[in-house]
Amino acid sequence: MDKDTLIGIGGRIKNAREAAGLTQEKLADLIDVSVQFISDLERGKSGLSIETLIKTCSVLQVSSDYILFEKLDKNIRYDFLMRLEGLSPDALVLMERQVNLMVDALRFKG
Repeated sequence: MDKDTLIGIGGRIKNAREAAGLTQEKLADLIDVSVQFISDLERGKSGLSIETLIKTCSVLQVSSDYILFEKLDKNIRYDFLMRLEGLSPDALVLMERQVNLMVDALRFKG
């Protein structure tokens, strides 16, 4: 695998780990690898096996499509949109503002 691909995969794993509120140590423990492996993985210094990818996705509750290709699971998007149904127009405006603020903050951080 080329370096840019490994860096992308590692970055998405790091983002998912942080979003899940896990330290590198905790993730390493949960998927039965070393902390050094997680560090190397997140920096794009190493790849991961299919078995480790499956464990990682399960623990972080993300799809392999997201980790490998940065594609979000369409079902997750659909579920999110379905949760918005039935909100009042005022609540939808508030929700849209909040999501926009969060997206802007995440883009600024990354």
